[in-house]
Amino acid sequence: MRPVIGITCATSALDPGASQPQDRLNAAYSRAVMLAGGVPLILPTVLSREEAEAAVERLDGILLSGGADLDPALYGEKPLNAMVKVDSTRDAGEMAVVQAALAAFRPMLAICRGIQALNVALGGTLIQDIPSLAPSAVIHRQADPRRQAATHAVFVEEGSRLRGILGCSTCLVNSFHHQAIGRLGEGLTVAARAADGIVEGVEMPGRPFVLGVQWHPEELVDVQE
Repeated sequence: MRPVIGITCATSALDPGASQPQDRLNAAYSRAVMLAGGVPLILPTVLSREEAEAAVERLDGILLSGGADLDPALYGEKPLNAMVKVDSTRDAGEMAVVQAALAAFRPMLAICRGIQALNVALGGTLIQDIPSLAPSAVIHRQADPRRQAATHAVFVEEGSRLRGILGCSTCLVNSFHHQAIGRLGEGLTVAARAADGIVEGVEMPGRPFVLGVQWHPEELVDVQE
């Protein structure tokens, strides 16, 4: 039987043109899950802890998708500048999903915003704006708009689960983020970094499968094929 994978999604809260609230998801996530042999199921953004637990109970795995910034209040900070645009409705539901998935020992893959949500849910912090707080030679929000364009290298830790999956020590990835992991959340270890030291991959040893990446592998499926 094909595993059912719950995918978190974004809201239309940040879209001034939206006439009513909508849950939204880039189709690349669902497509990638189907190509991998799974059945994608989109999770609504408004979920209480009880609702998240009920949803997770019926799922075989969780995919935390990309999207807007997390509210800095979740990790004890105030917004640094106007670059920080949050989706508070999604934040609450996604924190509940992460906690429910961890409690139920469900496999979890966290992508872009997802890796940041995973880290914050485990008590970690974020670098709110890389160009302002950690300027470097690496451009993390790539100028090339093509989602499948790989623009910078990541260096994958030897012995990590991520290294075993990717089969490479240095990999080229796409990059569409201006935030990144600051202090690591409890139980997480670094699995990959960019040349400037920015965390690009994390995992949770001792768990069946909890993995996060800062890039968008769902957009690279055709490239890898």
